[in-house]
Amino acid sequence: MEIAPSRIERYFEKFEFNTPYLLCSSDCQSFTVKEILELEENAQDKFMDLYLGYTETRGHPELRQVIANLYETIEEEDIIVFAGAEEGVFCALNAILGQGDQYIVQHPNYQSLEEIPKSIGCKVDQWKMSHLDNWECDMDFVHDKVGPSTKAIAVINPHNPTGSLMTRADIDDLVSIAARYGSYIFSDEVYRLSEYHKEDALPALCDIYDKAISLGVLSKSLGLPGLRIGWIATRDKEALSKIAQIKDFITICNSAPSEFLSTIALKNVTKLANRNLDIIQSNLLLLDQFFDNYQYVVKWVRPKSGPITLAEIIPSVDMEAFCMDLRESEGVLLLPGSIFDYDNQHFRIGFGRANMPEALERFSRFLDKTF
Repeated sequence: MEIAPSRIERYFEKFEFNTPYLLCSSDCQSFTVKEILELEENAQDKFMDLYLGYTETRGHPELRQVIANLYETIEEEDIIVFAGAEEGVFCALNAILGQGDQYIVQHPNYQSLEEIPKSIGCKVDQWKMSHLDNWECDMDFVHDKVGPSTKAIAVINPHNPTGSLMTRADIDDLVSIAARYGSYIFSDEVYRLSEYHKEDALPALCDIYDKAISLGVLSKSLGLPGLRIGWIATRDKEALSKIAQIKDFITICNSAPSEFLSTIALKNVTKLANRNLDIIQSNLLLLDQFFDNYQYVVKWVRPKSGPITLAEIIPSVDMEAFCMDLRESEGVLLLPGSIFDYDNQHFRIGFGRANMPEALERFSRFLDKTF
């Protein structure tokens, strides 16, 4: 197996843990173990008595049940739990794709959604999104590209890294196209529960299409990446069986402490998600003012969901060098658009953390000095 290096992981390997202010984080504000245990009576005693043996390969039944509760049509047996979303992506795409298959994926994207199919030998077509179109999906492209050889279409909704949302009409259109050819839809839904307006939230793909595979994780909207718990939800029993077989050769099973804490978190999913949504909404007000104050330097398409988006530097700059200058001058980390193979004028900004106001103040100071 030959696979290209992860640009984003190599970038964060260098800078994430030695830069004071991360203004590009993809996750929301996290919680402590104590805070999670306090959500349930007697949880601390149960946690201290937890047996550290092997766990069930598909995930603890109670954990799978609370995950299933996030959906409308999904049952416990339709869930497999993984060590984070990345393992779910790897297992699912290797299960449903083969050499020579056509695979369509939104772009820009989380790189593994594109590189894993390439490593399998698929014909990968990028379904490109553009800031010039307000990051809206071009459904004509899908109508033109999908055909009998299309094995799967990958969507990211809410979208990473732009924060855009597909409309219900576009989702229904996508399902109709996929069903016509029996294609899978792989739906990256790791930012569900972070929609700014409830009326914009869409059903999970696995609830409206029987060959959809929905990906979820605790890392993003709930801010619990340290638990390393993600999952796949699908009503396609054949695909689920193949996914489980691949997991047997990777992690086999998950961490018992992580599953225990994740179960408590998901029993309180609304409380945790709303806490982080409050942080996002508060930070968005600051960003509205920031982009208004610096409209001669930066611009954005205001996102509709999640704690991230891509913004653009208007004067011509080398964005990679710009990000390094900002880091060295103010201790603030941005993520250049080239990491997403987009362009060298955009950068990802993250606004799900409680210390974003201080990071934004330092970024403003840098812009004042630079332009």
